[in-house]
Amino acid sequence: MKQTKEIEKEVEFQEIIHPLIQHPTVQEMRNYRQHFQTSCYEHCYQAAYYCYKIAKKFHWDYRSVTRAAMLHDLFLYDWRKKTDRHGLHAYTHGKTACQNASAIFSLSEKEKDIITKHMWPVTLAFPKSKEGFLLTFVDKYCAIEESFAELHLPASFQKLGHYVSVFFTVILFKKIL
Repeated sequence: MKQTKEIEKEVEFQEIIHPLIQHPTVQEMRNYRQHFQTSCYEHCYQAAYYCYKIAKKFHWDYRSVTRAAMLHDLFLYDWRKKTDRHGLHAYTHGKTACQNASAIFSLSEKEKDIITKHMWPVTLAFPKSKEGFLLTFVDKYCAIEESFAELHLPASFQKLGHYVSVFFTVILFKKIL
């Protein structure tokens, strides 16, 4: 995982997520791949860190978005395998993650909304808060970053992909705010 040492030094970030990541159900996220070789746990941990840094910088509700980001993919199944689940993963896993997280943690209504609606605009459920939009964009950014890392493209193409994803995220964020 990128920046692990840097992230571990962020005491306040660690204090926010520590009660979450110590739970065995959250640790179970390590057993499920999200994007290529990145586990759901690693993906959520990275997204939580980015959300923390950005929300704190803008003086937003960084605690809620950090907690929600750490739990946003707590669905605990391999979405690549066909099962008896109803609905397509992209449309349903936010609600599943929120149900799973709510069963083991006390979540605020804002945190529930952020988790449930993090797949906007794929789903039509519009986040109610700027923190919800933040996770939406950070989630997409992390997915792109994880995917480009696995494609083994020349460094120049990986860097280009990084800048393109940042550019579009900034443009969309400016439109919303």
